[in-house]
Amino acid sequence: MTSLKSPWRALLGWLLAGALACAMVAWAMKTASRAQLRADAEHSAQQWAGYVRDTVPDLDSLFAGGPLTPAALEQLSRLRHLGEVFRFKFYDPHGRELLVSEQLGLGAEELARARAAAPLDTLARSPEVRELVLGGRSIIYLRQSQRADRPRVYSEAYVPVQGAHGNVGGVVEVYVDQAERAARIAAAFVRVAIAVVLALALLLGLSLRQWFVRSRLERQAEDQVRYLAEHDPLTGLMNRASFTAALSEAEARARAGGPKFAVLCLDLDHFKLVNDTHGQAAGDGTLCAVAGRLREVVRQFDLVARLGGDEFAILQSGVRGSDDVSSLAQRVVDVLAAPHEQSGRRVEGGASVGAAIYGTDGLTRDELLHKADLALHRAKADGRGQFSFYDAAMDADLQLRRALVHELRHAIASDQLTLHFQPLFEAQALRLSGYEALARWSHPDRGAISPAEFIPLAEQAGLIEALGRWVLLRACEEAVRWPQHLEVSVNLSAAQFQGDLVGVVSECLTRSGLAPQRLQLEITESLLMRNTEQVLQTLQTLQALGTRIVMDDFGTGYSSLAYLWRFPFHKVKIDRAFTQNMERDPKVDLIVGSIVSLAHALGMRVNAEGAETASQLARLRSHGCDEIQGFLLGRPVASYQLRHEDAALWRSPRDEPRVSTLDPVI
Repeated sequence: MTSLKSPWRALLGWLLAGALACAMVAWAMKTASRAQLRADAEHSAQQWAGYVRDTVPDLDSLFAGGPLTPAALEQLSRLRHLGEVFRFKFYDPHGRELLVSEQLGLGAEELARARAAAPLDTLARSPEVRELVLGGRSIIYLRQSQRADRPRVYSEAYVPVQGAHGNVGGVVEVYVDQAERAARIAAAFVRVAIAVVLALALLLGLSLRQWFVRSRLERQAEDQVRYLAEHDPLTGLMNRASFTAALSEAEARARAGGPKFAVLCLDLDHFKLVNDTHGQAAGDGTLCAVAGRLREVVRQFDLVARLGGDEFAILQSGVRGSDDVSSLAQRVVDVLAAPHEQSGRRVEGGASVGAAIYGTDGLTRDELLHKADLALHRAKADGRGQFSFYDAAMDADLQLRRALVHELRHAIASDQLTLHFQPLFEAQALRLSGYEALARWSHPDRGAISPAEFIPLAEQAGLIEALGRWVLLRACEEAVRWPQHLEVSVNLSAAQFQGDLVGVVSECLTRSGLAPQRLQLEITESLLMRNTEQVLQTLQTLQALGTRIVMDDFGTGYSSLAYLWRFPFHKVKIDRAFTQNMERDPKVDLIVGSIVSLAHALGMRVNAEGAETASQLARLRSHGCDEIQGFLLGRPVASYQLRHEDAALWRSPRDEPRVSTLDPVI
């Protein structure tokens, strides 16, 4: 709802205000005009009365009721049309009429009879007026007339006339012709009125213009605020709030018997790589390009929204069946798979789509969004760049994962995890040199949960930092009890480098009292692929503490050699895949020998993982490996089972060599 009034209502208000202002101006001009006419009439009457007093002989005799002398009659006849005066009357102090200007032509006898028969006039009938006039004040009455013998506008002025002794000898009523003066005043006031009206009209016009401009700006501001509240500022698509409201409306229509609809959730594949590789601006440009393509691929009455980050959603209306949804989902996958350019650089595209249909997968807005999101996770798990419908089995898997996350968080906080330690042996003498710490989780209800399951789960749920801190502290606390020449090796997750890893390592060393040179920190090559400079700086700081840095799973990454010379690793570990295939493939055996030679040339020690047969052990020793670990020499065991003995004594008779699968570690 807008806070502004209707423009027509506001315009009517301005017009009424203007009309009221004009009426007030008209009333003011009329009042001023009458006041001016009164003042002019009073001035003319007083001048005429004074002239009469000064020029008419025997005037006191007239006021006393005596006859008029011929000289007085002659002078009065001359004064009858003096100036604007066209008629007059004389009254005695008692208000009785003595003479009217029309009687000047009568003879002495006729005049006497007329005076005797004269009725009481206004002055006699109104004692208040008589008192005011006799007290020395003039009384003015404005008159309008339609009579032919009188002007259209005139004034009746009652003016006191002083006698010979300075007192009021009588009263003269003077009729002043003000038609011409009234016309002039009216014309002047009309001009003033026109000027005032024009000024008011100009002021009104300027005010209206200002109001309309302000109203337009306010409406634009409100529209902008409403737009920002309902749309994503970067892409211009609907935001999560407005999309959720649209889903509610579609749900209400469907419940009332309207058409069905579907919800499609989509997520860009490897979008973080775009930001990391090309920068934030390229990432924003990619989001805008995706928004433009989605607008083109949907129908006019379908709705597209950006829910946040690289997450988008589509409300598909008028769905008749799953084929309609499949068709749209495939078009979305196809159109987003095509690469696009950002600042002259080619950016690869791709997206995964999950869909849920009203009435088939859910009956509420939240349920459909949830199940479309589950379908999206299924599409990404199946290889990305494709679409998937909701699957109830995946919902159960998700619930299980959520339960495991909750239970893992509790297990870390309550110290329910344990550490197992796999021995590391010097290759030639097979003397014990240390242990690799491996996290284990024995669930009270589910039994032993593989590290291959709970460690990735911890990384995805944001628990890996807490888990890594726990493993590191427990490993250091255990190692400090060992003989001084034994080292402990702890695997680091890439997620730990996003926090204060140096602070965590320093804290664990301080709390445990372990010498820094006895702690080996293992990282994978894949970690160096992301934020290389930051990772290298952290590794250099850790090395400065005295800890040893080890490259784990060497040879399985993309650019192993590029990092060997950039950072002086203490040791590299040959992945068990090479150890397992040395005997079957001569080329692998050659690669292992080359790795050992290269590492030694760079002053680094070499550890070989996965030694499970005597022949593998022999080949690794012949290549000059410095350190070996594997089931042949010793399996991971709990801390209370550690014997700190050389390889010949470590293995029990029942520890027969066998080929193992990958044993995930942290």
